[in-house]
Amino acid sequence: MMHDMMQGMMGYMGLTAALIVIVLVLGAAALIKYPFFSGRGD
Repeated sequence: MMHDMMQGMMGYMGLTAALIVIVLVLGAAALIKYPFFSGRGD
């Protein structure tokens, strides 16, 4: 029973990690792109 719960949690953590990575990549791309296009810079 505990073993099944651990496997399920690991699966969810993998999915969550993948979502977080996607969000971070999109966020980083937005942070890099928008200041240059709006001409604000630092």
